[in-house]
Amino acid sequence: MKPACAFDRALIEKYDRPGPRYTSYPTAPQFHQAFAVDDYQRAARDSNQVAAPKPLSVYIHIPFCKSLCYYCACNKIITQKTHRAVEYLSYLKREIAMQASLFDSSRRLTQLHLGGGTPTYLTDEQLADLMTCLHQSFDMDDSDNHEFSIEVDPRTISAGQIQSLRQLGFNRLSFGVQDFDPQVQAAVNRQQSEEQIYALVAAAREAQFKSISVDLIYGLPLQTVDSFDVTLGKIIALRPHRIAAYSYAHLPELVRAQRLIRPEDMPPPERKLELLELTIRRLTEAGYVYIGMDHFALPDDELALARANGTLQRNFQGYSTHADCDLIGLGVSAIGKVGDSYSQSVKELSQYYARIDQGLLPVHRGYRLSADDRLRREVISDLMCHGRIDFGKFEARHGICFSEYFAGALAALNEPVGDGLLEIHRDQLRLLPQGHLLMRSVAMAFDAYLGAEQNGRFSRTV
Repeated sequence: MKPACAFDRALIEKYDRPGPRYTSYPTAPQFHQAFAVDDYQRAARDSNQVAAPKPLSVYIHIPFCKSLCYYCACNKIITQKTHRAVEYLSYLKREIAMQASLFDSSRRLTQLHLGGGTPTYLTDEQLADLMTCLHQSFDMDDSDNHEFSIEVDPRTISAGQIQSLRQLGFNRLSFGVQDFDPQVQAAVNRQQSEEQIYALVAAAREAQFKSISVDLIYGLPLQTVDSFDVTLGKIIALRPHRIAAYSYAHLPELVRAQRLIRPEDMPPPERKLELLELTIRRLTEAGYVYIGMDHFALPDDELALARANGTLQRNFQGYSTHADCDLIGLGVSAIGKVGDSYSQSVKELSQYYARIDQGLLPVHRGYRLSADDRLRREVISDLMCHGRIDFGKFEARHGICFSEYFAGALAALNEPVGDGLLEIHRDQLRLLPQGHLLMRSVAMAFDAYLGAEQNGRFSRTV
């Protein structure tokens, strides 16, 4: 069997450029404030009236953290004042009721994700209260076929609380590990022992979580190939179902927290490629399947099975196995995808509270997709999830001649074709093993909005 991806350092250096992650298309820089609350409400009403309304997915943003991780670029509020979570939850429950009223009560909520910030900043009682509110407002799928996930900071939770999360209906956990090396942890202000992680993963297994995921970051200050090799060995020994190995984007001019990292501690650019090569080799040798982008999974995990049978999908949380849902974003800065629209809530807590107090949804900006946007979104999604684009599928669905409609995109891919990243046939475009790591760069050829002025808005593609 041919490998799913291959590492060619010269090609990666050539094609590693700023570009979108394509968790949406068009991407967030195209969102605008002309898309307002009434546009979102119309999109919600329209989504109820299609022949077969989609199931619902909910993302909830919990912005609070007790301490600052210097690498983090997420929308967060650092505070030890836990009463702020009490106030936030009271507003969040009001938004849940407002949002639920827009959707037919018969539509089942099959997917839930709590992100942050630190969702486990909330106490067991607060999380239980939040889940009760969701059950009262939506038709929640109470079978274990649902996908209810939560991001976990190991420093904020005990093994006993892991069992509580399972009892609340969560069946997927994502642990933020990043790196086990004590010097690296100190450099980014995120100290946590490997004993903590091992105990929590053991507790998650005992509680019968269906998926346990671990997040790593390569390219952090003071990381070396040898030190990260030790971290990878410990993670492989843990044997989580999924591993996400993210490239650290050091942008201190844009992310204030990153200015606290000493410049002299940052690894040289070539080190990141060495760390990436090491990660791919160690994880694939250990039996993990490369899913795409920065994700790996065990062969019997749902993600790996979905990749093999062609049902893999992509959303704002990354790769997903569930059928396409209408995604409702709840909380400050949350992003939603309902019908042919995207929406994002206000980013400031004070603005969020003010909007809710006025009886208004906190929608700040968004985007309604055109027919061309929908077509390009499908094309990019197939490339990112399946590594190929079958031209006939799009010709039948959209009434186009693929080679004519995308003549410019296909011409732009002549050089990557020559470099062995992909093959273009009469009826199909297909990534080759050394093109899979560079799929974002290939997808950019089909993006109608990219321009030089956007380069500073995206991380590098590898």
